[in-house]
Amino acid sequence: MSNVPEPKLIAGNANLPLAQAIARRMTMHRGVSMGLVDARVERFNDQEIFVEVYENVRGEDMFIIQPTSNPANDNLMELLIMADALRRSSAKRITAVIPYFGYARQDRRAKARTPISAKLVANMLVGAGIERVLTMDLHAAQIQGFFDIPVDNLYAAPIFALDLKSQFRGEMDKVMIVSPDVGGVARARELAKRIDAPLSIVDKRREKAGEVAEMTVIGEVEGKKCVIVDDMCDTAGTLCKAAQVLLDNGAEEVHAYTTHGVLSGPAVERITNSVLKSMVITDTIAPTEAVRATPNIRIIPTAPVFAQAILNIWNGTSVSSLFEMPTLEPVYEGQFAS
Repeated sequence: MSNVPEPKLIAGNANLPLAQAIARRMTMHRGVSMGLVDARVERFNDQEIFVEVYENVRGEDMFIIQPTSNPANDNLMELLIMADALRRSSAKRITAVIPYFGYARQDRRAKARTPISAKLVANMLVGAGIERVLTMDLHAAQIQGFFDIPVDNLYAAPIFALDLKSQFRGEMDKVMIVSPDVGGVARARELAKRIDAPLSIVDKRREKAGEVAEMTVIGEVEGKKCVIVDDMCDTAGTLCKAAQVLLDNGAEEVHAYTTHGVLSGPAVERITNSVLKSMVITDTIAPTEAVRATPNIRIIPTAPVFAQAILNIWNGTSVSSLFEMPTLEPVYEGQFAS
C-alpha cells in the first residue's frame, strides 16, 4: 500500500468522457468509488478561465486529466489554472495526465527566429506546480528532457499490436507495417517487431510546406495488407495520399493506426472518401460526432491503460510494465480476444 493518500482525479473540459471512463476503471480496480473531484471550470464573459474546487484536497494526491488538444490554448490554460488552484489548496502532489500533449510538434528550431514552444509549455507546467506528467506517444521522445520533473510517456504500440493480432487473426503473415515518412521509421519498426511483421516506408518529398510533391514506396508491398502507423493525423492529406500510393504499388488493402486523431479541417471528409479500408485512432483527443459517424474510423479506448498507470504512479510501482503486451492484455480484459 502506498504511503501517499488515496489518488483523486479532477478534470477540465477538454475530454470529460475519457476522464469519467478512467474514474470508472479505477473504481473497478480499487473497489471504492473514484469519482471526479467536484469542481467548476468555466469562463467569464471576456473568456477568462475560472476554477473553483468544491472538495477539500489538502494533503491529497491529485491527478488532473486534461489533454491540450484543440482549442489548445484554452485547454492548456485550464490545466495551468487547475494546477495553481490545487497547489494553493495544499494538495500533497499534483500529476498532470495529458493524454495528448499539444505544441509537441514545436520541439526544435527548424529555422532562425522561431520558438521551441514545447519547452515553453514544459516550463509553464512546472511553474504552475505540477510535479509529474503522464502522457501518451509524445511526438518527439526528447520532449521528456524539456522537463525537470518525472515524465511517464505511455505507448499505443502494444495496444495496437493486440488489436492487430485480433483483427487480422489467421492473416498475420500478410500484414506489413508502413511508416508514412522517414521520420516515423522508429515508431513503425517498434510495432513491426511486436507483431513480427515486415516494414515498409513511404518516402515523401515536399516542394513547399503543406504540399507533398512526390511519394515513393520503399519495400515490396504487393499482395500485402498494409498498416500505416503514425502518432497523429491532422488534416489527413499525407495519410490518404500514402494509402493511394500503396494501392498503386500492389497492396491488397490499406489500414491506418494513429494514436492522436487531431482530424482538423477536411480530415474526416478525406478519410471517408479515401481508399483506406479502416482507420484506428484512440480517444486521447475527444472524437467529434463527425468522427464517430465515419464508417471507416474505429476508436480504441485508452482509459484502461491510463487508469492502471495512475494506480501504478500512486502505488510507486512500475509504469514501464505497461509497455508490454502480456501486461496490457489483462488490463483490457479480453477486448482483443485472440
